[in-house]
Formats: sequence, C-alpha cells, structure tokens
Amino acid sequence: MKIDIEALTETELIDLNHKIVERLRFLEQTRAHHRMLDFAIGDRVMFAPDAGTPVAGILMRYNKKTVTVISDSGQHWNVSPGLLRKAPPAHAEPTPSNVITLKPK
Repeated sequence: MKIDIEALTETELIDLNHKIVERLRFLEQTRAHHRMLDFAIGDRVMFAPDAGTPVAGILMRYNKKTVTVISDSGQHWNVSPGLLRKAPPAHAEPTPSNVITLKPK
C-alpha cells in the first residue's frame, strides 16, 4: 500500500499523523499485554533498574503498560513487563524486618 503524502492537505496530514500515533500506541500496548501474560500476580520477579543493582519482589498489579512490583525492601516499582524475569524464592529465614513480636496483654 503506497500513500502519496504529497497530495494530502495539512489537515489530512495531521489526521493521518494522529491515526499513525494511535495505531503505534495500540501495538505497544498489545505487546506489553502479551509480555504480562508470562507472569501472574503474586509471582516473584526480578529486574535491573537503571541504577544497576537487581531488584527482587512480588508482582502485585497489572497496569496499562507496566506492572507494579513491591520489592523485598517495600518499595513500589512500575516496571515494563519486558524487563522482568522470574526470581528464585525468597529466603524464609526470620529477619528483624519480617518478624512480628506480639506483646502480652
């Protein structure tokens, strides 16, 4: 399919541009959705942010283009599903941050 853009008016070019941008956004959302299907809510995942140190956590929510991951340190991250990979299970050893001490009444 060949489109002769030289024959289009400014209004037609703007309309064509809007349709192209809309279609590109749709295709990106579709790709992101398919990548999201590789993971389920509650999965333990890892990713490497720009800072470089890998972050591990639990996938908590699907967003439009990203997923929300709560890291082991409690930070919330919105991450592109293309950057995620499955993570090994967390160590279940008690640490001061995951032990609850109940005080008697």
